[in-house]
Amino acid sequence: MLQASRGTVKAGTNFNAGADAEVLHKAMKGLGTDEDAILQLLTARSNAQRQGIKDTYKTLFGKDLIDDLKGELGGKFESLIVALMTPPIAYDVTCLRNAIKGAGTDEKVLVEILASRTPQQVKDIIAAYRQEYDDDLEEDVCGDTSGHFKRLLVILLQVNMIFSSLSVKGEKCNVMFWILKFPITVRVILNLCVPVFDAYMKMTGYEMEESIQRETSGNLSALLLAVVKCARSVPAYFAETLYYAMKGAGTDDDTLIRVMVSRSEVDLLDIRSHFRRLFACSLHSMIRGDTGGDYRKALLLLCGGDDA
Repeated sequence: MLQASRGTVKAGTNFNAGADAEVLHKAMKGLGTDEDAILQLLTARSNAQRQGIKDTYKTLFGKDLIDDLKGELGGKFESLIVALMTPPIAYDVTCLRNAIKGAGTDEKVLVEILASRTPQQVKDIIAAYRQEYDDDLEEDVCGDTSGHFKRLLVILLQVNMIFSSLSVKGEKCNVMFWILKFPITVRVILNLCVPVFDAYMKMTGYEMEESIQRETSGNLSALLLAVVKCARSVPAYFAETLYYAMKGAGTDDDTLIRVMVSRSEVDLLDIRSHFRRLFACSLHSMIRGDTGGDYRKALLLLCGGDDA
């Protein structure tokens, strides 16, 4: 049985791709752009429906919808809308590619995506990355990172592939087999689960996160912490990620967009709940106070409500 989505964005009822394509075309036709019509429509459609709108737009008007949106919009609002128009796996692939091939390496993106995605998603990302760029994701990661941080990223890629292939074959995953088969660093990753954390706490008197922060630093520490936090609760991990993207001077808009878009159909309701429990405000109120204009309007629609 499929698990019900805990996302804030659901498929629009009485969906008509042709009618939606007409609305978008009208919003961008002539002088001026009706940004409100664009954001109201696209935040009320699932990603699958947006792909249908994009295909129908091409058929009706002979133009690429994303190109037209890029030509009419700008700044952070444009980035958000283009992200919404991108299929989820393709969006992860694009984010990873930009993180690796851009000016410098954006380690934060590598950590966030590889620590939080399911084994099947990682398998799909690896395949889509090869198809899109004719490159091997593991090789690109190795070429752009170093040391224990690189080794753990590769472990995450390889371990996820192992578990995904077992799942596809319908075999029962014998964790102990893999723990014994691989070296100690892999065993740590494979054996991460809440009972292990509890046992570690009883044995040492420290939470796993405390030990990681005491004994490691930099990107390695960030990656280990992300893996542990995601093992405990993916929504709580993303609630914290969103909070620190907006806390203090300046906003990490790339992270804000990436998380709000990628989790909007997955678990954003749970992220909102954890956010309100962990911090002294709601996600909605923090977005409202930290952003502006059409960008803010679209983010608040994705957020889907205030938990104040």
